[in-house]
Amino acid sequence: MQDLRVLNLSRRKKNIILLLVDISIIMLVYATLALLNIEDINLTTGIWINIGIAIITYVFLLKVNNMYSCIWVNAGAYEFTQTIVASISACIVVTWITLIIPNTMSVLSNILAGILIMVALTGVRLSLRVLTRIVTYSLADRTDGKYNILIIGAGDCASTIISEIRKEKSNDYNIIGIIDDNKAKLNTLLNGVKVLGNRDNIVEIVERENIDQILFAIAKIDGEAKSKILDICSKTTAKVKVIPGYYQLLEEGISVNKMRDVDLRDLIGREEVKLDKSGIEKYINNKIVLVTGGGGSIGSELCRQIAKFNPKLLLILDIYENNAYDLQNELSYNEPNLNKKVIIASVRDKARLGQIISAYKPNIIFHAAAHKHVPLMEDNPSEAIKNNVIGTLNMAQLASQYKVEKFVLISTDKAVNPTNVMGATKRLCEMIVQAVNNERGNKTEFVAVRFGNVLGSNGSVIPLFKRQIKNGGPLTLTHKDITRYFMLIPEAAQLVLQAGAYAKGGEIFVLDMGKPVKIYDLAENLIRLSGYTPNSDIKIEITGLRPGEKLYEELLMNNDNLTKTAHNKIFIDKPETIPLNKIIKQIDDLLFVAKIGNKNMLKDKLKEIVPTYNSPEFYNNKRALEEAAITIGGNNNGSIKK
Repeated sequence: MQDLRVLNLSRRKKNIILLLVDISIIMLVYATLALLNIEDINLTTGIWINIGIAIITYVFLLKVNNMYSCIWVNAGAYEFTQTIVASISACIVVTWITLIIPNTMSVLSNILAGILIMVALTGVRLSLRVLTRIVTYSLADRTDGKYNILIIGAGDCASTIISEIRKEKSNDYNIIGIIDDNKAKLNTLLNGVKVLGNRDNIVEIVERENIDQILFAIAKIDGEAKSKILDICSKTTAKVKVIPGYYQLLEEGISVNKMRDVDLRDLIGREEVKLDKSGIEKYINNKIVLVTGGGGSIGSELCRQIAKFNPKLLLILDIYENNAYDLQNELSYNEPNLNKKVIIASVRDKARLGQIISAYKPNIIFHAAAHKHVPLMEDNPSEAIKNNVIGTLNMAQLASQYKVEKFVLISTDKAVNPTNVMGATKRLCEMIVQAVNNERGNKTEFVAVRFGNVLGSNGSVIPLFKRQIKNGGPLTLTHKDITRYFMLIPEAAQLVLQAGAYAKGGEIFVLDMGKPVKIYDLAENLIRLSGYTPNSDIKIEITGLRPGEKLYEELLMNNDNLTKTAHNKIFIDKPETIPLNKIIKQIDDLLFVAKIGNKNMLKDKLKEIVPTYNSPEFYNNKRALEEAAITIGGNNNGSIKK
């Protein structure tokens, strides 16, 4: 690889060489025009004055336009346009200056020189791009590589990645070809690499060319399309890596090193969230923010996101010291300038909470503290009442008492037509914050944010599946037809913050969760991504529905009440509210029953307060009947589709 010594020079040395080449071009053009007797000027004085002015002017304007800081091997239309603009500007300046200096070249000659210099400067830079790539690619022998690479996407991202691989990793990788769905690109070359086919050819090409690794190099693509392509890739034996999302690339740039393994967030097909950061910053910047349950999966991510908007003080409240301690250390490392305090306390302890809120006077409260494990709360309903219901009532009343600006409750899709204690208590929490919001004299904007399952959160199915795969299986699944809504932890936290910016008081914000996902399909994909074959290497075992579990989750109680917000993934539902004094009386009765210790009596009492609370069988059978009706209707006239 000694032939590449020039290409391996530092950026500074390459720019010095380019500068010398530009100066030589300018001198050569003017000297040639003079020697060809284009006009009669003094070769010993006038021409050198002209050349000196030209060199200073052209070099200065090229420098101003950043023409000595470009990576010309990857240069595009913008860089070449800037070269032309700089050359034309320099020509005008040189012509104007020489008009007032005697014994220099005429306007016509300076314009002619400018045209020739512009062509030469642009040609040199184009040659740098073309020749560098030709030399690099010709010296990169495919047969030397350890891994055969197939790239998805024949765009700018792929171009940059190919260049980087050729330059830095030519001894490790053979770039076999590219996949792209654009028919016009078939059999064309991108940086010397051939487009071999479209997504339908992926499996065939991987087998034929013995592909070891697939690099997904499309940044700007909707989640569903990405999911479909990656689903095809998961059917091959090749390892798949993807580039980060579009908005992350805008901030950090494209690099092979930034490519990561495919995970379920890619296969689920969720699109990246684009936030109105100015709106979020407006209500969080320089404010005191309290996050209850701050050490949990959602609470901790909320803290990470809040830290980016420069709060005056971030209060992290949690009863579990280990999680809070870990988060404190993480934030200290990643956000060294963040003013924060970790507080160990229970949301059940109203007196302790009162001391905290009185001392720190938070402007905003995000209430994420809750028991959320469905089967555990079915067996321990009184604990769900104490922690979820009483904890929320305590926080809401204190927030109103101390005139907190905003109070955001983290709710769940399980609060919609709940079939379990956890979901019913979270629906009651929504009713509490709406009731407190409507109290006379209240100055706090109380809202709730409702979303579905969060990938990778504590207690979610994904960590369980990963542990089971690590142990060799089987993966345990309660029902083959069970479906759930999913989103990513950062996405959920970001949308919660965004919803807070829209809060006026009394709203239940519903996050667009996209399409529901069959858990069985999720299990199969996770097994494949781990390098195994479903039901061959690792079995999937159906165990039966757990107590309180329904086949389908819902996000809305009444679609007719749904209204839009400025964000396309956030909607508003406003269920009918109940007066606070009535809710408190009902909660007192609930606590009395809880002391008796009879689970069935407690659940019956909970049903009285939350009328939509019913058995899983009731809603599962109702859903089945609705789907049957739709199917029959569709068969009758073909106008109704599921």
